[in-house]
Amino acid sequence: MPNVVQLALDCEKFGADGITVHPRPDERHIRYQDVRELSAALSKEFNIEGYPSQKFIDLVLEVKPAQVTLVPDPPGVLTSNAGWDVLKDFDFIANIVGVFKKENIRTSIFMETNLEQIHAASETSVDRIELYTGPYAEGYAQDPAKAIAPYEKAAQKADELGLGINAGHDLDLKNLRYFKENISGLLEVSIGHALIADALYFGLEKTIELYLKELKWTHQQV
Repeated sequence: MPNVVQLALDCEKFGADGITVHPRPDERHIRYQDVRELSAALSKEFNIEGYPSQKFIDLVLEVKPAQVTLVPDPPGVLTSNAGWDVLKDFDFIANIVGVFKKENIRTSIFMETNLEQIHAASETSVDRIELYTGPYAEGYAQDPAKAIAPYEKAAQKADELGLGINAGHDLDLKNLRYFKENISGLLEVSIGHALIADALYFGLEKTIELYLKELKWTHQQV
């Protein structure tokens, strides 16, 4: 309670452009069976993110979502609080990207703003990167311009390399608009905790409306 599938369908109905889930090995946030049921029910973009264990890879190949986002949080990690070290894990990432791209699944990898790492990411043949926005959110209250600066450089580099740009982690109604307005080429943001926390006060439909307003996206633009 609430029913996961019904909640996701309501999010779509209220204007969400897509649904992201992160099935972890202990299934504490979402169960693997939930992922299967959601895939059968959703009409908008489905993004599955997680650490590419064999079990995760098998699930993605079974469900075939629009997008898979690879996150470097192996079993035992509480949350996703760092991007990939692509220089270190290049072969591992490139091989997995190749597996998913053969099935025409768009691939994205969770990244920090290091330009050398982003360049390495482009060489794995990944379609997009998802910028880890935890440091941005942490620094935003003190100095928005300073907080956004490395993300602007990272987005410019990604664009030069032909990488699509997603973003996620700790984005909320206070810091989202500034991020969107300063990151050219931003295609997608994934927001979970803040959206649900806001929904406790505003209700789910109103909250999604508020986030869409911050992004200046409308149903007609989707």
